[in-house]
Amino acid sequence: MRAPARIGWQDLLICGAALAALALPAPVGEAPELVRAVALVIFAIGYWATGRMPEHVVALVFFLAAMLLSVAPPQVIFAGFAAPAFWLVVGGLIIGGAVDHTGFGQRLARFMVGRAAGSYAKMIAAILVVDLALAFIMPSTMGRVALLLPIAMAIAGEAGFRPGQKGWNGIVLATVFGSYMGPTTILTANVPNNILLGAADSLHGIKITYFEYLGVHFPILGLLKTLILGLVIIVFWADRPALAPTAKERQPWRPVERRIAIILAAALLLWMSDIWHGVAPAWISLTAGLALIAPGLGVLSGREFESCLKLRPLIYVAGIFGLGAIAADTGLGNFLARQLLTAFPLTPGADATNFGLLALGNVALGLITAMPSIPAVVAPLAGDLAAAMDVPVITVLMTTVLGFSTAIFPYQVPPLLLGLYIGKVPFREGVRVGATLAAITGLVLFPLDFLWWRWLGYFG
Repeated sequence: MRAPARIGWQDLLICGAALAALALPAPVGEAPELVRAVALVIFAIGYWATGRMPEHVVALVFFLAAMLLSVAPPQVIFAGFAAPAFWLVVGGLIIGGAVDHTGFGQRLARFMVGRAAGSYAKMIAAILVVDLALAFIMPSTMGRVALLLPIAMAIAGEAGFRPGQKGWNGIVLATVFGSYMGPTTILTANVPNNILLGAADSLHGIKITYFEYLGVHFPILGLLKTLILGLVIIVFWADRPALAPTAKERQPWRPVERRIAIILAAALLLWMSDIWHGVAPAWISLTAGLALIAPGLGVLSGREFESCLKLRPLIYVAGIFGLGAIAADTGLGNFLARQLLTAFPLTPGADATNFGLLALGNVALGLITAMPSIPAVVAPLAGDLAAAMDVPVITVLMTTVLGFSTAIFPYQVPPLLLGLYIGKVPFREGVRVGATLAAITGLVLFPLDFLWWRWLGYFG
């Protein structure tokens, strides 16, 4: 259990900034609730980013302060508990617990570890390939993390690693970051992608096709970035695995393992075919979770169910979603986007500079709003920004991907937070990955992206 931290300069800075924001007058034409929302954002993001306070405690303080300050109606403040993604997390926690308690994860892990031939680099490569391949057929980052993480933890255990060791941390980090980073370049794989698709069509009449999106983003931000992620993990977290005896691989399947395999296969099939049946990934996840605890069919006892369904990560995730809902309800997201993006000196013909400024603006916007908010708040401004840059509107819309594919802090993407929590990896390790990837992305991948986009004709 983490010992209480003494009050330090970070606490004084965060709380002082929040109180100072609360004392400011509302901008002209904006409601007073916007200023209160700013104060809440500073407090919550400040503590989530620094880890100075337990994440679930920050969420509870956020809920209480939002109610006392009347920032938004209760149904907005607590919208996270009603969000489908929240219930996807519930189902994911049950699935993860079942995979762990039944030994099904260990069976799959022994198979993968045996094929990795004792090489840490090969294990990381195998995990990242599965991350990226699964994104083409499973349209939910949270679902992919919930499905793959228990197996990855079993892989780490079979390789002789324990929580807190370098090798363990690297395997978990590769799984959770690989489930989000590369898949942001696959149109159906994440929530922000689909919001961009809808906003482009409804606001500008632009229909982004699956293969257009894939062709623009996947080669660099998808494939190359996943390769760089693997190299970063190997450089900073490589460790020597101690393989388990291969005789364990020949153990016969137990009935409980067969049941969980059937349930997970059915869930995966439903996730893959949601375009036809229309059932959201969250309800598929929850259905699978219920099947795993159902009397006579399930694989978890009441005590095991209680041990895997933890309250702390659920409160934490609900707080993240609630913050995004408040930002949208008070107009904070739109206000910040207008101030941030319209302040840049965009010049017709200065394509490289304009591209860099928009990329920087979208990344900065992701630090203060939820990732799905980036395309939602930038899309209404895309026409004006495109006119200022003298480029097609589609070019501006596509730059939002540069923002929501660059997560510096894990709090920006709830599946990353949940993965680190369940995987027993310190928050600071996630920041190391995110910050390192962000730096490489800004210095190397964004310039390559600009050249790629110019070759494709997105700058005339």
